[in-house]
Amino acid sequence: MYSVTEFLKSNARATPGAPATRHLGRNRSWTEMQDRVARLASAIRAMGVASGDRVAILALNSDRYLEYYFAVWWAGAAVVPMNTRWSAEENAYALGDAGAKVLFIDDAFAPMLKEMTAELSLTHIVFTGEDATPEGCLDYESLIAANEPCEDAERGGDDLAGLYYTGGTTGFPKGVMLSQQALWFNNLSVSSGSSYQMGDVYLHAGPMFHLADGAFSGAACTNGLCHTFLPSFDLSKVMDLLEAEKVTHTLMVPTMLGMLVNHPDFDPGRLSALRSVAYGASPMPEGLMHTLLERLPNIGWMQGYGQTEMAPIITLLPAENHTLEGPNAGKMRSAGRAAPGVEVRICDEDGKDLPNGEVGEIVARAPGSMSGYWNRPEQTEATLSGGWVKTGDGAYRDDDGFIFIVDRLKDMIVTGGENVFSAEVENAVSTHPAVAAVSVIGIPDERWGEAVHAIVILQEGQSVTVEELIEHTHTIANYKRPRSISFRDEPFPLSGAGKILKTELRKPFWDNQDRGVS
Repeated sequence: MYSVTEFLKSNARATPGAPATRHLGRNRSWTEMQDRVARLASAIRAMGVASGDRVAILALNSDRYLEYYFAVWWAGAAVVPMNTRWSAEENAYALGDAGAKVLFIDDAFAPMLKEMTAELSLTHIVFTGEDATPEGCLDYESLIAANEPCEDAERGGDDLAGLYYTGGTTGFPKGVMLSQQALWFNNLSVSSGSSYQMGDVYLHAGPMFHLADGAFSGAACTNGLCHTFLPSFDLSKVMDLLEAEKVTHTLMVPTMLGMLVNHPDFDPGRLSALRSVAYGASPMPEGLMHTLLERLPNIGWMQGYGQTEMAPIITLLPAENHTLEGPNAGKMRSAGRAAPGVEVRICDEDGKDLPNGEVGEIVARAPGSMSGYWNRPEQTEATLSGGWVKTGDGAYRDDDGFIFIVDRLKDMIVTGGENVFSAEVENAVSTHPAVAAVSVIGIPDERWGEAVHAIVILQEGQSVTVEELIEHTHTIANYKRPRSISFRDEPFPLSGAGKILKTELRKPFWDNQDRGVS
């Protein structure tokens, strides 16, 4: 049946007393978690939620977030995890678009409830937070205590498991429909490429609404790991939690890793239990990866490249390829090979396969491919064909089968008729020791159409001139090198998934132009 709830039941059967979750002093075994999930599912059904109905959540990471996922699936409904960086307007749109009947919400987002739900007809709101339950909400723990466990609906296969809304960097987001089979497949695919073992501890450091965490925490559920939770990424707390919980595995986006390793209080000695770190959701600057390998040499690094539309994993780059020496060197700039069970093609504009070494669009297919976009048949048809998902990412494949992503095609800079992929320029700039972070965009240029511009955040206490940084990029072709550089002190604007919002960085340069790119 390819039912995601089978992973919960399997753990409760095989290791009933093993720890499943630890959070805020609440320690629960897999058996206890299954009982709580079955009781919460019973409460959800009592709210009038039928098979296939949508149940949303807007909350920070917690043990209750993980229980929510399994309880909604146990009840036979579909999850709608909402982006924690959205405005009330965006949240209201997603809830309305999904036709959600029930909303789970915590302390952090309760203040926007009134504004967010003013024009919606939710039947119930469940409060998952630690504070007193707001008026008009149902208390999470009281629901579990008041309801008897129900039988698992055992939905699976093509049944809708969730609507996962994309970032919405232009206009309102669209809901990606993922089936039970899609999530089930990704759990197993990622699990097969991981080093996760029963008894290990997985830290939810990335946001749980995002499928980057979902991919690797799903593999952690598959392998019976104990889950612990960082509500939101806080540099003052992440080191303490990694050390205190003896975390063995986690996922962080490159932005988080850069903030962590460059923090003045960073101490690698406190991470003695940590064995592997997965990263993804945005490109890893080459300079930062070098720093991580130097300062954390005993960590097994794994890159996961994917998209929400693929539930999400497309390729994996394992630990043995994160090296600067030996026979496996040279692949670290790649996104790895196709994950187990995933087919990857590199296609031209007409959908024809390109030979190795030529840049084209990544097109992928797997049991994890989306069913389509919710209520958007035209966009579904434009992106999905015969199970193949057009990713919009530009890449080439080498003769060993490794995929090298050169850029998001829409972020490509066209200067003097030449295509410049910003990721390559960012890698060149990022290797300068004074650079903490860099983002490269195209800005308007009367002669060339667009000029390559780098926006740089410097390491604390470091300085470098524009001329020195441009000279540092001599390793790439002259036409690719930045023509101008600006420095900023504040962090880059990020989406809820940790991706740099280049649309925001471009705005000051393109505000008076007819278009946002050349």
